[in-house]
Amino acid sequence: MDPVKIIVTKPTGEEQGNLTDSAKVDVDIGDKCDFEIEIDSSEWNEERYGYGCRFFVPDTEYGGIIKGIKSASKTEKLTLSGYTWRGMLIYKIVEPPAGQDHLILSGDINEIITQLVGESFGSLFVVTSSKTGIEVSNWKVDRYVTLYDAIQKILDQYDYRLDIKYIQPSGLDYGYVKLEAVPIKDYSEELEYSQESKADITVEDYRAGVNHLVCVGEGENQDRTVLHLYVQEDGNIGKNQYYYGADEIAAVYDYSSADREKLEEGGIKRLQELQNHKKCDINIEDIDLELGDIVAGYDEITDTEVKKPIIQKIFKVEKGEATVDYKMKGDD
Repeated sequence: MDPVKIIVTKPTGEEQGNLTDSAKVDVDIGDKCDFEIEIDSSEWNEERYGYGCRFFVPDTEYGGIIKGIKSASKTEKLTLSGYTWRGMLIYKIVEPPAGQDHLILSGDINEIITQLVGESFGSLFVVTSSKTGIEVSNWKVDRYVTLYDAIQKILDQYDYRLDIKYIQPSGLDYGYVKLEAVPIKDYSEELEYSQESKADITVEDYRAGVNHLVCVGEGENQDRTVLHLYVQEDGNIGKNQYYYGADEIAAVYDYSSADREKLEEGGIKRLQELQNHKKCDINIEDIDLELGDIVAGYDEITDTEVKKPIIQKIFKVEKGEATVDYKMKGDD
């Protein structure tokens, strides 16, 4: 990648110049959604790197707010940490309005995201006023879910993804985080990364996953709700057992407060996480992919192909050089 510019700000958002060149940066997008920045103790400056200060790469998702500071006297290093912008969405909860079972929303997808975000972050987060052209009527938001999950569920329904960028508006001393629903891009036909393409790839075909999930919900003893879910031959999940004997791999999913409907919904999601999967990690330099975009990876040695969305990005900077690792995961 080209040399990257990382800017730091005061807690109020006023820019204070670039991050020190000696810094080591590690930003996770899609999994833990957090960051660590390591700097020399001699370069510590509370106004630049204190609690509440921001860092960002302009017009990208790489950034966040410093919430943790760790000092190590042996190495003479300071580690600054916190959640990324996406991570901050994970730590807000959407509740139903008082006296109602669910929050019900209607409008363009971006309008619905605007309503979900509301004033949760003050003026720091701004949802675009642009329209997707997709009108949604009476969208029922799940009860007590994270703000991120509430947004992601409606995006998944329409094959959209959440685009996050830190914007530096002209004429203002401080910037903001822009959120926007945009269509997922499928690069798999034009881009297949393999050893031949000289991309650094790791492909895993994992076949020791759980294929029988015993789901236990509300109730006590014999009255407890019990549901059995099974992975089918094609990888889908159903109620009829396909794998037997040594091929059966079982596990328990305990959701003690759930009725049968919620138990099945949660159990399906959990079994999808535990079942057989193909996984591909790619380090590439010729394109900037986003979470949700679809690419293909191929391992020539094992003749294994993975065609799936990007589910994680790891952005690192060391000695001024930036790298991005992409992770894909599949179950077919």
